[in-house]
Amino acid sequence: MRAVVCKALNGIEGLAVEEMAEPPLTAGSVRIAVEAAGLNFADTLIVTGKYQQKPPLPFVPGFEVAGRVIDCGDGVGHCAPGDPVMALIDRGGFAEQVVARADDVFVLPAGIDAVTAAGFPVAYGTSHFGLKVKAALQPGETLLVHGAAGGVGLTAVECGKRLGATVIATASGPDKQAVAAAAGADHTLDARDPDLKDKVKALTEGRGVDVVYDPVGGALFEASLRCTRSGGRILIIGFASGEVPQIPANILMVKNISAIGYYYGPYRELAPAAWRASMQELVDWLGQGLLRPHVSQTYPLAEAVAALRALKERRSTGKVVLTV
Repeated sequence: MRAVVCKALNGIEGLAVEEMAEPPLTAGSVRIAVEAAGLNFADTLIVTGKYQQKPPLPFVPGFEVAGRVIDCGDGVGHCAPGDPVMALIDRGGFAEQVVARADDVFVLPAGIDAVTAAGFPVAYGTSHFGLKVKAALQPGETLLVHGAAGGVGLTAVECGKRLGATVIATASGPDKQAVAAAAGADHTLDARDPDLKDKVKALTEGRGVDVVYDPVGGALFEASLRCTRSGGRILIIGFASGEVPQIPANILMVKNISAIGYYYGPYRELAPAAWRASMQELVDWLGQGLLRPHVSQTYPLAEAVAALRALKERRSTGKVVLTV
């Protein structure tokens, strides 16, 4: 099969499309003919050795795929050869085939194409599980979403609205603010506004927001500390800005704010029943037309480096997807 291979941890420019052996099918797993693979910011980190996972070299990046089942290992009962599916995997998605654990594979609702599905599991899963389970977002609360035009930010806007929150979205510039508004944000603000925290507080009549969803870090995290209500929660998703904030513990103490570290991937092992229930609710919402996944760009497998470069340079809104 063809695959995008990482042989050295020297970044996306060192990736190359090569022929390699198909992965073996094992009991409790599913072999998938990949039709599309979603890109994530974590893909740009794992190929430099800066991600939480450090797989042995060489490896194939890619955390999420969609396609059709080729074959099932012993003990698999919820899907069959020919079924259209999506899957969340540890790595290996940028290839013509992948083998996934059966528990990580979901049959697609009717009418959902592979490109839409390939960009679905990581971004929507991160937002839904993070907001509903980790941050315990409640109906009627106010949610502040940073990076709201990006891959995970847009899904946080949608999930926040589905969970009954009022959503304030920040994004860089009017074009990206419009994308967040189209996804359902009640209010949008320019992330570069020096008066951002004051404008957030004005929208909440001085009270501050209940929950912050922050995949950006840096100066936006510092602003969030100043506009989160007493007793509020800040969900730390990542650091797309490149700046990891140093959290002043005195502010957390005085305002009774909870800063919640959140890395989505391990919850497939840490809380498998809750993780699968979260993903199944998302799949159900998708089938009911309650979510509108936004894929802004697609690239063929051979152009994976260009696709990752566009993602890393933040030249995209929503998801970027490889077609296989």
